[in-house]
Amino acid sequence: MTDMKKIIKLAAMAAIVFSFASCESFLDTTNYWSKDSSNFPVNSTDAEQMLAGIYNNLNVSIGNNVHTNHFLWSMAASDDALGGGGQNDQAMQAEDLLLNFGTDMYNNFYVDRYKGIARANAAIEAMPNCGVADKLNQYMGEAFFLRAWFYYELASMFGNIPCPVTSQADPTQPQISGEALWGQIIEDCKIAADIMPAKQSSGDGHVDKYCAEALLGRAYLFASGFFGLSEITLPAYENEAIGVTITEGTKISKAEVGQYITDCVNNSGYTLVDDFHNLWAYTNRCTIDDPKNPWAGKGYKWVEDDGARNPEALFIIKFNTQPSWSTTIGYSNQTALFLGVRGQSLDNGECIPFGVGWGMCPVNPSLVSDWKAIEPNDARLDASIIPVEKFSGTYKFGGDSNIQESGFYQTKTMPVMAWSEAQGKYMKSFTNVMFPDLTWSSGNEDNFQLNSVNDMVMIRFAEVLLMDAEINGSQASFDKVRARAGLPSKPLNDENLRNERRWELAFEGVRFNDIRRYGESYAVTALNKQEGVKVWNNGVEGTNNASKYNGSYGDRYKATKGFVSIPNSQISLSAGAGEEYKFAQNEGWGSQFDFPGW
Repeated sequence: MTDMKKIIKLAAMAAIVFSFASCESFLDTTNYWSKDSSNFPVNSTDAEQMLAGIYNNLNVSIGNNVHTNHFLWSMAASDDALGGGGQNDQAMQAEDLLLNFGTDMYNNFYVDRYKGIARANAAIEAMPNCGVADKLNQYMGEAFFLRAWFYYELASMFGNIPCPVTSQADPTQPQISGEALWGQIIEDCKIAADIMPAKQSSGDGHVDKYCAEALLGRAYLFASGFFGLSEITLPAYENEAIGVTITEGTKISKAEVGQYITDCVNNSGYTLVDDFHNLWAYTNRCTIDDPKNPWAGKGYKWVEDDGARNPEALFIIKFNTQPSWSTTIGYSNQTALFLGVRGQSLDNGECIPFGVGWGMCPVNPSLVSDWKAIEPNDARLDASIIPVEKFSGTYKFGGDSNIQESGFYQTKTMPVMAWSEAQGKYMKSFTNVMFPDLTWSSGNEDNFQLNSVNDMVMIRFAEVLLMDAEINGSQASFDKVRARAGLPSKPLNDENLRNERRWELAFEGVRFNDIRRYGESYAVTALNKQEGVKVWNNGVEGTNNASKYNGSYGDRYKATKGFVSIPNSQISLSAGAGEEYKFAQNEGWGSQFDFPGW
């Protein structure tokens, strides 16, 4: 075989490096397609460009695979939200029902995440050759964290997957699952936490040591709970350049994970925002005082006004103001678009503060009733969910063929509008008012599908405090979270902690894995509370009669354990010439579980 130089593929983002700041764009026109391992990476600039390529994968999943990515899947599949959308949005509704809409429903997300993993693997191997000794551990730590994040999402969704950790690995290597897979995720988090300096990031979208500690805790809680493991075995790994040696058979315990969480609580410098409402973009300065805004006049102020930093946000996905339909759609917050208000005329601000979207993941009414029954004085309920009666206009059910409409919208990740005095109209995004001097891409100005650029906060310090309560038994951390919500102390026990996580972290992509790690009985009971709740389908009031499609939510969970189907394309590709398929389909899946549509 001819010895050829390995080409490092940086994909399209090597020419268009995404901005790490929500309100800036950065265009790099250097041609990196001719770079190979002999001349790239060789310096700090190259290393940072490699990192940018890995971070870019976060946005790719939002632009290319919005309704089948991990975040929206975890919302729709959980007990806190239904599928929603329109008559033709069967994929979203299938996620809610734990069914399929086509055998390759999740293939694009699967492929994109492995592209991100390939970039991380290439960076981990190449960066020690960049001559950046003073920054190497930070750069490498970021690459390890991002690889862990990508595998965390894939493992949560697919369960049984290949896990290449080198650029030379066979992409159809055997699937792994359980302790072996989650041990790799946890090890990557541990390495990142161990090698990155004890310094908080600048808030530009890069991760730091404490972010890695937080993901380590989240991954450990799922793996230990779901698989019933008190200790988790880590794979052997050695890298002299960063001073890491993990010998075969090394295990990590709950107590050791607890030490990382303690460090994050005590030394990270992250803090709770004073009022829970101020975490979310609908309290921004351009929107909050609108007389149509139901939160007007209450003194709320978004913590990220005018590009300020959120002191509670450990891990964020950043967006910028110049997305295009061609290569950079993921630079706008497409998740907000998909969750926005559907089928209403919003030109006069009838649903202020929120803007138009595709109406996916309507709130399960049983979450509202549970919350009111257990914590009726919780400020987070008002901050997290809005009933349509609070909109200033007359809300019309059934607009744009709305399905599973519940009368409740979550408020954390939504397009947010604002009145522009200069334009004399409501702008599709408050950022068009907050930053009026921005130069917009041609044809993109005031476009509701492209203008949502508020950050998505993926890990908050409040979750770290609740992990401190769960792993280390810290009543003080538990009480801090409750006090911010205006609530008194409660005993720290399983039931109270589980409820507290549900209220605090609703619609933030963690609930589904939580109910799974609490055990099958808990998950089945929780998921079945979606059956029979009041919904409107195409404007007709009725109940969420899902059992005629999925048997029951609980039955589908028992059959699948919450894992989705491995894309058929990947099963087919795993077979070589004349070989049997290497990949096996997950339990509980087959053509009989395809969703036909409401």
